[in-house]
Amino acid sequence: MQLRFIAKDPESGKDGCPSVFVDEDNADLVLQGWKADDETQAGCLSVGPIPGHEAVIRIPARMVPALREACDAAERAQLH
Repeated sequence: MQLRFIAKDPESGKDGCPSVFVDEDNADLVLQGWKADDETQAGCLSVGPIPGHEAVIRIPARMVPALREACDAAERAQLH
């Protein structure tokens, strides 16, 4: 697997996250974020279960440009 780094949260400091990557092999987005709190998890559970192999994470709104960049990169990768 080859991950292309897109961006880290500029306000998280040197060793902080969240981070956004694109898997160059299959164009999947890979997100590192804050673990969701119980209230957020409960909101997600209201529409269905969260399987053990999945996690709910939070990405700050200030990272929307990084997510857009990652989505564009993933879309371009799928076209090839």
